[in-house]
Amino acid sequence: MTRINAALSLALAAALAAAVAGGAEAAVPPDLARAVRDYDRAQVAGDRAELERLLADDYRLVNSAGEVETKAQLIADFTAPAYRLDPFVVREPIETAWRDGAVMGGLVRATGVDGGKRFDVVFRFADVWARRNGVWRVVYTGVTRPK
Repeated sequence: MTRINAALSLALAAALAAAVAGGAEAAVPPDLARAVRDYDRAQVAGDRAELERLLADDYRLVNSAGEVETKAQLIADFTAPAYRLDPFVVREPIETAWRDGAVMGGLVRATGVDGGKRFDVVFRFADVWARRNGVWRVVYTGVTRPK
């Protein structure tokens, strides 16, 4: 690595550290852990009110096909009459939190029914959470399929 590349790498690392609100990675706060559990339950239950509460108005999802969806689209998917998500377990969890933000994710095997057809898919996801006015909300989700 050249000195210029090393200097750029250090500068990028410093910028990323500053971007996480100047704080070191912290344990997951209890109110965030509760919000994450509520969000998982709301997805399985197709609970429109909870999804409305837990997703930021400017929420975006980049799904495994690379398509971008909005809060309204995600809620419509999870509350559709012909859709059901079975309870799931997050494996290989990723839990990184700082003062007013967090990335919560991992590996999931999702099963259920969509449009009357069973599905069974494994994917890796990352939910980005932001605490706004003291309330945790999901602002972004990225989903990929492992190879």
